[in-house]
Amino acid sequence: MRENPELFLEGLKKRNADTRALEELLSLDGKWRKLKTSLDGLKGEKNKVSLQVAEEKKKGKGAEEKIVQMRKLSGEIDALEEDANSLEAKMEGMLFLFPNTPHESVPIGKDEKENPLVRGSALKPKKTSKDALPHYEILQKMGLVDFERGAKISGHRFTFLKGAIARLERALGHFMLDCAISRGYTEYWTPYLVNEKTMTGTGQLPKFKEELYKCADDDLYLIPTAEVPLTNLFSGETLKEEELPIRICALTPCFRREAGAYQKDMKGLIRQHQFDKVELVKLCPPENSFEELEKLAGDAEYVLQKLGLPYRIIELCTGDLGFASAKTYDLEVWLPSQDKYREISSCSNCTDFQAIRANIRYWKGGKPAHLHTLNGSGIAVGRALIAVVENYQDEEGIAIPAPLQDFMQCKKIDYK
Repeated sequence: MRENPELFLEGLKKRNADTRALEELLSLDGKWRKLKTSLDGLKGEKNKVSLQVAEEKKKGKGAEEKIVQMRKLSGEIDALEEDANSLEAKMEGMLFLFPNTPHESVPIGKDEKENPLVRGSALKPKKTSKDALPHYEILQKMGLVDFERGAKISGHRFTFLKGAIARLERALGHFMLDCAISRGYTEYWTPYLVNEKTMTGTGQLPKFKEELYKCADDDLYLIPTAEVPLTNLFSGETLKEEELPIRICALTPCFRREAGAYQKDMKGLIRQHQFDKVELVKLCPPENSFEELEKLAGDAEYVLQKLGLPYRIIELCTGDLGFASAKTYDLEVWLPSQDKYREISSCSNCTDFQAIRANIRYWKGGKPAHLHTLNGSGIAVGRALIAVVENYQDEEGIAIPAPLQDFMQCKKIDYK
């Protein structure tokens, strides 16, 4: 921001973000630097007077005038330091609210309507709303979901799955983990509760505090995604260059308040406060990160291909880009009941944004440097369940995709 404010300002404009905060921050920074210059001058003057006092005392002379002068300088220094510390704290708080700068390759656009299509799947949609029921109608008809009792014990957007559909949810999660491991990821089992520093490291705090569930008595937060513990696994560490890239994954529940989505997806399982997801995380040198992003999107795509689900990949434009991301691909799966594609995975390169916040570095040429972090869903289990139910339904029930049949010990969930 100091060295090239115009470049940073241009990034904010591309995101359609408010630029006034940057102007305020740079103004505060100018005042802070002036204070630091004044402080350095006063401290130098105080040191000079202190030496003069010592010399006077060596000669057996009184140094009352110099001592008074030194005390006066100490008072001025204390006052300026208080002002400088106050400014520094304010600036630090503001810095955490600035988004990442979009990569130069990201298409310029205002919102999701201007996200360009990257590619579609070879498999085209076979069903539409004319010949497919919504997932919640099918599951209720089959007695495999209970929205009412979920709401009774936890509230709206909490649900019970039971019987074969609960098993299918479990099958999907295990299958996705196996896919990730087969493509070079190391599986982790992670904590589901993390501290404030951890949430700040990946960018959830302070900006998205209202979206998080907090255990106030313990000062811990429920994770909204396994990206949080997986990325912060290396916070405050300096890794060896030969260790990179690191590819890790985890299947965890995710907890989100969905505070800004009150009227969205009111029916069914699309938008739940609690859902399972396989998360893929990479840490790599900056020079390889965008190549790794392409591979990351391919890893998520592989799951959809194996499940035989129609999908497409879009690139987010600057106006739709996530807070921590410099470049993002969204994978969208076809939902027949809605006659449209819906997001099922988001794959992002966060460049050094999270690495700086969480202080994750690696040794480069004998010196520590911040690496790049990437993350993506591989994939959202609940939405995959919805897509399987809606795309594989027929008059007899729900067919099971071939990769899941051994786990399910059947080829179809039949209507009873």
